[in-house]
Amino acid sequence: MASVIVHEQSKQFHLTNGSVSYIIQADKQGKLLNLYYGSAVPDRDDFSYLVEYQHRSTATCRKEGDLLYSLEHLRQEYPEYGTGDYRRPAIIVTQPNGSKITDLQYSSYTVSKGKPSFEHLPSTYVNDDDEAVTLDVTLRDQMLSLIVVLHYTIFSNSPIIARSATITNQGTQGLVLNRAMSLSLDLPDCRYDMTDFIGAWARERHPQRHGLHTGIQAIESLRGASGHFANPTALFSRPGTDEIAGEAIGLAFEYSGDFDLHAEVDSFDVTRLQIGINDFNFFWQLDPGASFQTPEALIGYTSEGFNDLSHGFHDVVRNNIIRGPWKNKERPILINNWEATYFDFDEDKLVAIAQRAHDVGVELFVLDDGWFGARNNDKAGLGDWTPNADRLPNGLTRLARRINDLGMQFGLWFEPEMVNKDSDLFRAHPEWALHTPGRAMSHGRNEYVLNFADNEVVDNIYEQMYSLLSSANIAYIKWDMNRFISEGYDITRDAAHQGELFHRYILGVYSLMERLLQAFPDLLIESCASGGGRFDMGMLHYSPQIWCSDDTDAVERLNIQYGTSVFYPLASMGSHVSITPNHQTGRVTPLRTRSNVAMFGTFGYELDLGKLSDEEVDEVRRQVRLFQDYRKVIHRGDFYRLLAPYDNRKAAWMVVSSDRRRALVGDYKILLKPNSPYTRVRLCGLDPQTVYSVTCTGPSTISGKHFSGVELMRIGLVDTDASSGEMGGVNPLGTTEDFDSKLFIVEAVGEQQTE
Repeated sequence: MASVIVHEQSKQFHLTNGSVSYIIQADKQGKLLNLYYGSAVPDRDDFSYLVEYQHRSTATCRKEGDLLYSLEHLRQEYPEYGTGDYRRPAIIVTQPNGSKITDLQYSSYTVSKGKPSFEHLPSTYVNDDDEAVTLDVTLRDQMLSLIVVLHYTIFSNSPIIARSATITNQGTQGLVLNRAMSLSLDLPDCRYDMTDFIGAWARERHPQRHGLHTGIQAIESLRGASGHFANPTALFSRPGTDEIAGEAIGLAFEYSGDFDLHAEVDSFDVTRLQIGINDFNFFWQLDPGASFQTPEALIGYTSEGFNDLSHGFHDVVRNNIIRGPWKNKERPILINNWEATYFDFDEDKLVAIAQRAHDVGVELFVLDDGWFGARNNDKAGLGDWTPNADRLPNGLTRLARRINDLGMQFGLWFEPEMVNKDSDLFRAHPEWALHTPGRAMSHGRNEYVLNFADNEVVDNIYEQMYSLLSSANIAYIKWDMNRFISEGYDITRDAAHQGELFHRYILGVYSLMERLLQAFPDLLIESCASGGGRFDMGMLHYSPQIWCSDDTDAVERLNIQYGTSVFYPLASMGSHVSITPNHQTGRVTPLRTRSNVAMFGTFGYELDLGKLSDEEVDEVRRQVRLFQDYRKVIHRGDFYRLLAPYDNRKAAWMVVSSDRRRALVGDYKILLKPNSPYTRVRLCGLDPQTVYSVTCTGPSTISGKHFSGVELMRIGLVDTDASSGEMGGVNPLGTTEDFDSKLFIVEAVGEQQTE
């Protein structure tokens, strides 16, 4: 059980759940300090020995006559700049006289069972009040009547702690909030590697690991979205930590807009971690009586390697972020027409693709771009969410009914946040596109960004989407967003409020999603932002699965999905089997490999089965049946990364059911090595005493044999293929090739006999 142990006399608070401990204290000057964060430790009456004071000749001391107390050398929970601490602050408030100096001091606390929700923002939640405990610590600046409440929620069965802050102006004068971090944590040393997840369109979330050094190392977004280029997550691990052993801290931001995540190492080896809304061009008017809620940040700790830390984040996403009927519901296997047809389709063509997909067991047909307005090319139609009369003269109602009559669900692509100049919406309301008065408007993919900071704009798009979703049986929408914000200016607000645009924009996106889910509770939304450009914890609050990347090449997807899995569970990763040669890379990969990669995600197809051979269609049918058999294991089990694909000729991963009775292992050859060594891969997560049968979807020397869990984890699974030797002829494993793969199916058959 999670608990918050309060020591009134020493003003210490110990958050613990038997897995982790987080200990803070309000000191003699009223400052809230961090004393410890890590593996759970027994409670004691007083942890104040962890606060050390020494005189340093260059220190700026807080109180006259006291040469020991300096904020420069204390590990604070919500630090401020300007009264001795010269590191990055957690908060900056501009006052009417221009001063930015604040002095937040401890005022009070409350402890409550459960977890409060936030208005207008995504946040974690609990299913019952025994699942978590929340500590609220109130800090107060007496001169300004400024109140900051720091929220800490510790979950009973998870190493994850949720952090955020509520900032309230209780004074009589207006203030300007220039910086408001969601989490700040000072660590006592700097012996950490930082791993961030960087990339670009079509190569998202590749891990980049580097040792911390004195100074600031940061990732951020200034694009109006979390972005392809740096995901709002990071690991801080001890050197040598790997997937199965070692200490690590994980940070994740439950927000989909501009962010700042950084580590600052000072001259005395203290590491300050911070994550929050990026303060570049951010300023928020905090009128008397007004409050500002920071988005939520999640922090996790492990002493047992990255896989263990991932399990903590995966569990929180599945149990405490994803909501509604799709939280535990099996996600449908879908087929999307985009790479099969692009804009070249009509109703009969779509139904024919759906019919062939239904025949092999696919459950959902998704109509992608091109169905609406005057969308005869990518320069027109965005903003007009009515059926395209040229392609669909009978509208969507009949198409949806024909798809439903096949026994399939029907889904639809939208890009609600964008507009083309060639659209009825833009012609009627050109002022609704974000622009700076008197300056040219930049475009991306012939698109312009609607001002979702304006409620009137959001209302219009909601009404259009509501009307369409009410007109046909639409079970799923793919929510795309294909460009970032430029010329960011809100013509509905004055100069003093321009710093609020980017945050208000993402609040508008959240509000539209929430309204649609309230109106259509069973709707499945798959978020997409030109692929994986907005893959974050905030989106998962509304969209339980996210298109992982526009790059559907199986080899590239090994890299993308491997990195994504560090913080995000398989059930959140949109993954499809697509056409070959691949449309992003031109690479030719076997159908089995495309499936064996996509299967570790939500799973679907993006092709026309009518263009496959009979043999390939039969293979697709077997793939669908296998996924249906293992879908619960894939989406609810524990995922283990076994062998990373980066700078490697091979990769491997696996997923194990919660009862450890079933497992699926993905084994991938990236590049063939002639006359290669014999190989094996150590499995994880199995029950050591259970006996398992192992079968393989490809040639294998061990298929059909039985092994104990301890053998498979300590000795390893033999996955030698035909490249070990001279292929062909007498080789019992036949042949193999570049980009080959196989799945090992591991099933419990009994308990190991012990003497």
